[in-house]
Amino acid sequence: MNSWFGLRAILMGAALLAVGCAETRVLMPTPNLYVPPESKLFGDLPEAFTSTQVELLYITDRAPEMDANGDLHYGYGRSNSVAVGTTVIDLGRNTSWEDLLTASRTNSRFGEFALRKVSTHEFLRLPPTPIPYQVIDDKAVEDPVVVKKTRAGIARVRQEVDRRLALTPRKEVFLYVHGYNNTFEDAAFALAELWHFFGREGLPIIYTWPAGHPGIFGYTYDRESSEFTVFHLKQTIKWLAELPEIEKIHLIAHSRGTDVAVSAFRELVIWARGAGLNPRRHFKIANFVLAAPDLDVQVVSQRIGAERLGLALDQAVLYSSPDDKAIGIAETLFASPQGRLGTLDMSELKEADLARVKANSSRVTVVNFRGESTGYGHSYFRTNPSVSSDLVLMLRYGLRPGDPRRPLEHIGANFWKVPPGYPASPSKP
Repeated sequence: MNSWFGLRAILMGAALLAVGCAETRVLMPTPNLYVPPESKLFGDLPEAFTSTQVELLYITDRAPEMDANGDLHYGYGRSNSVAVGTTVIDLGRNTSWEDLLTASRTNSRFGEFALRKVSTHEFLRLPPTPIPYQVIDDKAVEDPVVVKKTRAGIARVRQEVDRRLALTPRKEVFLYVHGYNNTFEDAAFALAELWHFFGREGLPIIYTWPAGHPGIFGYTYDRESSEFTVFHLKQTIKWLAELPEIEKIHLIAHSRGTDVAVSAFRELVIWARGAGLNPRRHFKIANFVLAAPDLDVQVVSQRIGAERLGLALDQAVLYSSPDDKAIGIAETLFASPQGRLGTLDMSELKEADLARVKANSSRVTVVNFRGESTGYGHSYFRTNPSVSSDLVLMLRYGLRPGDPRRPLEHIGANFWKVPPGYPASPSKP
């Protein structure tokens, strides 16, 4: 083993440790926004939502497996066919709804609220991709039988979406794309707790891709899986956007999932413009959240800036932290000349750089965070009560930076930072 390969192996191992998951997952800390006595976490919820258990829709191209008990399980294997189903997550073992509410309004809980997966049910499997086709008169004609089955599957998804949207006055989707080394359960836990603190409004959907390969080459396997899944995520966004019942889509991506989401959206925007469509209106992306993005700064400037992706959505928000050790490892591993977006320190940027970014990406906001977080500081978007508060203010209440009810500190141009104790004295949303 030469020294170069040895260094890569050490770094890959370190990256694996950096984002490894604890055996027991507990409910994320209460966002600071909900700690004051006058805060209100929930309005009038339908009875179906007043439970410690959260039922989520999921869409996945993980290969199905059976666990030791003979129950459905999704590992890191890849599948050419997309599955749709439901999974139930309990936000507090052996606890009541009232206890969960109390714990959700304080930062001094009386115990740990351990998360667990109760069940997983796959109700639909679409035909494998790519769809077979024949070339007739220089045009690709897809197999009509497969096309019919695919359309029937999409219609079944629409029925399920309609049923769930009928339970909430907010006809919006929160689509979550997880990152590297995340299991199916990791993704489900993250969205279940986020949706809980979003006030259980709208429709939460997990998009989970084949990540979590064990061992020293886990990162390289997951990285290629993130490329494999782009087509399926692209199709998912396209199907959801075409449902007239859905008014807005909030796309939330974390870590390596940001690369998946940006790549899929970029291809969709190019397709829409080629078809003469306005991608902003067609895809209905209200907020595109890139949390701790594992993206090279120069690469993303081409994908987002050069393709004018900022014009194809209402708002893109990038959360960055110089203290994110996991992204720091990736930065060393890939020798990023200008660094990774997830560790970008806006205080080091010159005024000319700030102005140029604002001119090229007027709808892209960068929020910088420095401060206390858990583990390697990679999941601060949900583990730090200040950052999670900002996420709630944006996604639940629709507040923009600069609004006095969302008191971020302005750095310059479209760059902001999360001040200590944020939001210290928030006005009511």
